[in-house]
Amino acid sequence: MIRDTGTIQLSCPPGRSRVVRTSAAIQKVKSRLRRKKNVSVRKLSRELNISRRTVGRILKNDLKCHPYKKIIEPKLTDSHKAETKKFANWIFDINGVYNSQNDRIWAVDRAQADTKGGRKQVQQFPQKVMVWLGACSKGVTPLVILDRKPKPKSDKGTVDHVRYIQEVLPVALAYGNEVFGDHWMFQQDGAGAHKHQLTQNWCRDHFPSFITEDRWPANSPDLNPLDYSIWDEFVHAINWGKVTSKKTLIEELKRAVRKIRPKIVLESCNSWTVRLLNVCKNDGNYLR
Repeated sequence: MIRDTGTIQLSCPPGRSRVVRTSAAIQKVKSRLRRKKNVSVRKLSRELNISRRTVGRILKNDLKCHPYKKIIEPKLTDSHKAETKKFANWIFDINGVYNSQNDRIWAVDRAQADTKGGRKQVQQFPQKVMVWLGACSKGVTPLVILDRKPKPKSDKGTVDHVRYIQEVLPVALAYGNEVFGDHWMFQQDGAGAHKHQLTQNWCRDHFPSFITEDRWPANSPDLNPLDYSIWDEFVHAINWGKVTSKKTLIEELKRAVRKIRPKIVLESCNSWTVRLLNVCKNDGNYLR
């Protein structure tokens, strides 16, 4: 260089030239996001022949996007919405004022992620219940382990009303009476064992008060403190590294339930009133 010009001035800036994160490359990534709702950094990198690191920088630094997880929520019909709103209004009437790991949506904010398919609606059906836990503002009940028993091939393995009445409800009753005396109400969702006539009769005969199955709206986990908060707290308290067998899983479940933070339980239960009010304002739609 000195021989050619007589100086040591560089003819071009040092370092690697910026040939990948060009305006054209940024526009290509932006166009892909518009055309495809679900797209990963790996897939973008492969399609555009750009390194994954560069694609990530374009998304975060140039387009100001963030990878949002898909949110699973129940699919509500107009009938479901009407039932939910009716339930919320009923509670107010009788009492006065009573978070898929790799499936991400790249967007600037949560609202944009939702419009691009960030919420997946699913139908809710009765599920297998192998553990049961109750919660109130004072804390959680003892954990009930509903271990599977030999069943006929025709049985789907769900906990039926007989086991629910024999193994679960007495635990809820004992805890509620110990904590609140005769002044409390029992709430349960719309699972098959919960709605069974014998279950409803047992609740009516033993609990000081309870929400009957015809009052509780279908597909409404957003009104159940366990579903919208406490189960997540419970799962995160489990040390999955210690789970190597069914026995160790049960031991870890018993340990983890004692790790649930009382503050989270209290906040979850206290927010129920706010959620009921929001259901009314939201015309019975699912709370997000």
